[in-house]
Formats: sequence, structure tokens, C-alpha cells
Amino acid sequence: MPKVKVKRKPPHIDMTAMTDVAFLLLTFFMLTTKFKPDEPFVVDPPSSVSDYKLPESNVIQISVDATGKVFFSTGQGDRRTTLEKMAKQYNLTFTEQELRSFSLLETFGVPVSQLKQYLALKPNERAKVNQPGIPTDSTDNQLRDWILFARQSNPQAIIAIKGDGDAEYPVMKNIIATLQERKVNRFNFITNLENAPQ
Repeated sequence: MPKVKVKRKPPHIDMTAMTDVAFLLLTFFMLTTKFKPDEPFVVDPPSSVSDYKLPESNVIQISVDATGKVFFSTGQGDRRTTLEKMAKQYNLTFTEQELRSFSLLETFGVPVSQLKQYLALKPNERAKVNQPGIPTDSTDNQLRDWILFARQSNPQAIIAIKGDGDAEYPVMKNIIATLQERKVNRFNFITNLENAPQ
């Protein structure tokens, strides 16, 4: 008797569940992604071969644009207490709404005396304001106080300087001198990554 050949059928895998999971994950990541807000200035940092990455939190960032304006940023949890200490230092009072608005600011560059007017603006109006920068000169060095109170609010914070490649040297030298005056001798420079030499 001849053998009966059974026809083989290719295996059928139902991919419906897999595509459902893929689309659920895609939707989840789209809805939970927090986009980085636009910065009020443009900084084109110089390049280096260092591949050290700064942590996402516990960073106090001092930024300098090409014109030499200085901007300041700290972690969201530290902003409120830092502003309260600055207000006490400069004999100012901020309302609860102003403190809340300041805690949502990513980066700012206005003198303390103009901060109330700046916080009174709506977020879309703030984006249009040409911020004059935080004073760093010898007669009114407000950056010194921002650094002091931000470090008191978060002693574990790392300080990073993000300077434009076209920023003038005296501005950067003044910032480094201010940091050293506050006994900060370890800080990082934020740079663009370039390929290491072969």
C-alpha cells in the first residue's frame, strides 16, 4: 500500500494582539512625552570630544548667549525656595501665584527688580520678551546670590555652564570668578560632541 502524504500547511500566527500592544505603547509614549520648552535665547556651544553626560536632575545651569547675556536655571523642586531666599535678600515680596509661575520657568535672565513684571506676563508673552540677562558686574552681581541660594536649596546640585562659542571671554571669566567666590571649584562646561581624533 502506498503511503499517504499529508499536505503541510504553513503555521498561522495571529498578529492582532501584537499590533494592539504596539499601538498601545506608541500611544502611551506619545501622550506622556514632555517636550523641552523653547529657550528664550540661542546658544551654540563649542565642540569637544568629551562624552560625559550631565544628569537630568540636580543641575544648576548658567547659560551665556553670543551677546554676553547671562541666564539661570535650576531644578523645578528648588526654584521656589531659591526665589523666596532671593526675595528676602532683596527685600521683595512675591505672591503665591508669582512663586508658582516662577517654579514653572525653565530658564530666565532678568534682574530681580524686574522679575515681578516678568512673572505677571502670560507664557506666550514671556517668549517675546527680550530678557536683558542677570547682572554679573562688580557693582550688582546678582548671579552670585542666585548661585548661593540655589546651592542652599539643593547642596547636591551639579553646576554647569553653557556658553555660546561666540561669547566674549571676559563674561565667561567673570562667571568663573563668581563661582570661585562662592567656593565652587568644580563645575562642568556643556559642549557639542565631536568625533575623537583618530
